[in-house]
Amino acid sequence: MADYISPEGLEKLKEELNKFKTEERQAIAARLESAKALGDLSENAEYQEAKEAQSLNEARIVELEEMLKDIIVIKKPVGTDFVQIGSQVVTERDGNEEIYTIVGSEEADPVSGKISNESPMGKSFLGKRRGETVEVKTPGGNMTYMIKDIR
Repeated sequence: MADYISPEGLEKLKEELNKFKTEERQAIAARLESAKALGDLSENAEYQEAKEAQSLNEARIVELEEMLKDIIVIKKPVGTDFVQIGSQVVTERDGNEEIYTIVGSEEADPVSGKISNESPMGKSFLGKRRGETVEVKTPGGNMTYMIKDIR
């Protein structure tokens, strides 16, 4: 399944992949060589830990490469008539203004106002227009937002 990501998020993923392929692989190789020099590998905890780190590193590389195959880069939304992935949504709830940016799940960071297009809130906002009221079903109950602006 394809995931959406901003151009900045794509660069971060590429940088992370490069780090795991270069720096991390080199550091783990050095750890393995050092552990091998200690002798008996069957009872060598340092060697076992380095092998486990190597396995986790390679798994993350595969995961990132798979992610990058199916990614759709979010283009700046064309127009602001309705909420779409990449939109910044200015809302009002209980008299308080809140601003959210609709992003793909890989970039979601609710604390900084980035909500996933797959989250209950993101799904509720998508396709809505300025002035509309949006009801979001959450485990804690329903919350109502009024869309003040779309950027």
